[in-house]
Formats: sequence, C-alpha cells, structure tokens
Amino acid sequence: MKKQHIGFELSVYDNKEALSQNEQKLLSEAELARENAYAPYSNFKVGAAVLLENGETVIGNNQENSSYPSGLCAERVAIFQAGAKYPGIGITSIAISATSKDYVVDSPAGPCGNCRQSIIEYEQKQKSPISILLRGETGPIYKCDSVADILPLAFSSSFLSDS
Repeated sequence: MKKQHIGFELSVYDNKEALSQNEQKLLSEAELARENAYAPYSNFKVGAAVLLENGETVIGNNQENSSYPSGLCAERVAIFQAGAKYPGIGITSIAISATSKDYVVDSPAGPCGNCRQSIIEYEQKQKSPISILLRGETGPIYKCDSVADILPLAFSSSFLSDS
C-alpha cells in the first residue's frame, strides 16, 4: 500500500487592507450582495462576487425555499449568471462572504460541495485557475489560488467519455 498526502496552500489576511485594491473591491461586492440574500429559514446570508477577465463583476446571493432542495447557494447564483450573461468570458476570481442573523460569523465559510463542483467545472472549461477569497462577517480572510486546491480529486467530464 502506498499513501499520498493531498494538501494546498492557503493565504490568510488579517484585514481587507492587506488585499490588492481589486480583491478589496470584489470582497466588498460580495458583502453587499449577501445583504439581499433570501434566507428566512437558516438566517445565514451568503454573498458572492465573480470577477471576469473583461473586468465585469457579477454578484449572487443565497436564495432559500421552504422546499429546501429548491434553494440555491450564492456561489452558484453568481457563477451561473456569469456564464449566462457573459458566455466565453473567463472567470478570474470569486469572493464569498457570510453572515448570520443569529450570531457573528467570525471565520470564513467555504463553499459547499455542490458549489465547489460547479466552480471547478468553469475552471476546467476555461483551463485557468479561479482564485477564491473567503470571509465571514469579521475575522480573517482566506485566499486560495484555485478552486482545485479545495476540491482535490474532482470529478470532471473526462469520466464521462471513453476517449
């Protein structure tokens, strides 16, 4: 038996001012987007902002539904809207911010598995990394250089073909 370690590097910033101006702006867009989230059941609001290669920013926020599986996460709202509105334009980065009505979210909340898979599909399609910025309401900011870092052994279209 052979064991292999799979890991990744994560940059941790104490505050927004330590980020580049573009990253600060993107994170601020995600924070604004989360305020308009529809989260009456969980009281957990998430905002996402996607930066495209053409400089456009596309936002999304979580949209809950009383039939729980019918809702959609902020990350997928933003990434799917970017794909629909700007087809063929690459995504360079995504910022995600979370808050709760019930408590202070003082650490970054990572994307769920469905969102990681959706983001990596775009990363694989465009053949270039999508960096991720994560922040709660307060506290540190995490930055990953690629969604592939936080989704090792990802499923891809190569599994659906015999070529």
